Amino acid sequence: MSHTDARIARLREAMRRRGLSACIVPSSDPHLSEYLPARWQGRRWLSGFTGSVGTLVVTADFAGLWVDSRYWVQAEAQLAGTCVRLMKIASAAVPGHVDWLAGHVEAGGRIGVDGQVLGLAAFRALAAAAARAGAELDILADPLDEIWTDRPGLPAAPIYEHLPPHACVTRAEKLAQVREAMRGHGADVHFLCTLDDIAWLFNLRGSDVEYNPVFLAHALVGPDHATLFVAEGAMDEGVRAALAADGVEVAAYGQAAEALGSLERDQTLLIDPARVTCGVFHAMDPDVPRVEAINPSTLLKSRKTEAELANVREAMAQDGAALCEFFAWFEGALGRETVTELTIDEKLTAARARRPGYVCPSFGTIAGFNTNGAMPHYRATPDSHAVIEGDGLLLIDSGGQYLGGTTDITRVVPVGTPSADQKADFTLVLKGMIALSRASFPRGTPSPMLDAIARAPIWEGGAEYGHGTGHGVGYFLNVHEGPQVISYRAAPGPHTAMEPGMITSNEPGIYRPGRWGVRIENLVANRSWLESELGEFLCFETLTLCPIDTRCIEPALMREDELAWLNDYHRTVYERVSPLVEGEALRWLERRCAPI
Repeated sequence: MSHTDARIARLREAMRRRGLSACIVPSSDPHLSEYLPARWQGRRWLSGFTGSVGTLVVTADFAGLWVDSRYWVQAEAQLAGTCVRLMKIASAAVPGHVDWLAGHVEAGGRIGVDGQVLGLAAFRALAAAAARAGAELDILADPLDEIWTDRPGLPAAPIYEHLPPHACVTRAEKLAQVREAMRGHGADVHFLCTLDDIAWLFNLRGSDVEYNPVFLAHALVGPDHATLFVAEGAMDEGVRAALAADGVEVAAYGQAAEALGSLERDQTLLIDPARVTCGVFHAMDPDVPRVEAINPSTLLKSRKTEAELANVREAMAQDGAALCEFFAWFEGALGRETVTELTIDEKLTAARARRPGYVCPSFGTIAGFNTNGAMPHYRATPDSHAVIEGDGLLLIDSGGQYLGGTTDITRVVPVGTPSADQKADFTLVLKGMIALSRASFPRGTPSPMLDAIARAPIWEGGAEYGHGTGHGVGYFLNVHEGPQVISYRAAPGPHTAMEPGMITSNEPGIYRPGRWGVRIENLVANRSWLESELGEFLCFETLTLCPIDTRCIEPALMREDELAWLNDYHRTVYERVSPLVEGEALRWLERRCAPI
């Protein structure tokens, strides 16, 4: 019996003891984070699937893992030989397990899920489905507690201040902005769970979550004071004193629920139903009046200031210099030494670490050669990775956390001689990326509506890709940040409006399962472009500074204006990055920025 099957069997025993007909294990924590501390990696521990998104459902005679198309190939391989069945869904926004449960749990059955990690919006959808089936939803206990005997504890890494010149807006100013938004909603108190919102609001950073410079915390903001609930011992007296000067009290992490439950009934509470768990929600006194709206900090932090954008541009130049050093080494090493997908991660991280202001990677490097590149979220491991040799395409998606910004870039480079079909795919993806880079649009346009601009050249070539074209990016925060997302699968709404200062990825792709994958990614910033009697218009400023490999292009598929954009981009890359490199890295930059 595999580890997975043995653990599923133990879960079923625990379910029988509790009288549960089904158990749901989401990929989530009490803060609805994307990257989870080890304590809340329950879905991974149970199923063996290591992707960042997925929902496991277990009944007495069934175990299924619901994932979207980004993870189908990976999940199929990692679930092989286990009792867990791969359940394919169209996108992460379509929770297929909810409908499945409604059709498979008998009337009178009980569905168990840990309410402390189940989002309030997800809880409401699940509760409605359970009601349709005549079933009961049990959210009071964590089903993993009694079977995960060596479960990791809570992280408590040191919390530190994000200081000027990189912190461009003071904590007091941010609190004042949030309180103004609270008054606009008629709220007296505001509760926050999401870690990037909290880190941004209090100008603090940490390392409790891999790749994201955040820390475990809850926050309660009142009209003239605030309380920050963090792990004991994680914050020194200097940070506590700085917070106290701005009217911020520090309390123990576990006291947040008690503080919520003790709110006065004449206080109106603002919560974001998409960013709190149902466990938090049910800790509140139901008689305390509530207003449900998006966290003001989510909207505020998405719009970077001019000073922040200036810092981001500098971080992008340093990141580009690191990439030049890496690619110069890579091209020189091919055919002379053994290079693997793991080597790429090591060398690229080392090149970034030599750059000023670098803190850590912004996510796990994706280095996929040929067939591995066809998996959008592929991750090489010591037990399973490719040697870079022969002919084909190498896809590298990587990024860094700098004190002055967060980077995320994907490049595809040829190894040996790329085929005509590979060049065609690369060129179609490049055309899509250029089309979106050149777009202009009315201010306030819902971000999902921009998706077709990037996809049109790819659709015209008879291809499609399963992931979104763009996600928001934080400022020395999470590499995936809302509220904007460029994906036709996302619901357009007021909170997705494109506003000046937002930073978004631009990353179309084409993936041929079992053969190769292409994705080209730059980060872009919303900039004011034109004001007229017909409205205010925005355009994109490309922030990422690294050559796009012209050896993979089929020029016959490119228009003159597209080639002109590419040559202009490479001219900018050379001007901005060349002063930061020398030797072979500079010579590589000169070759790759040559006009075509």
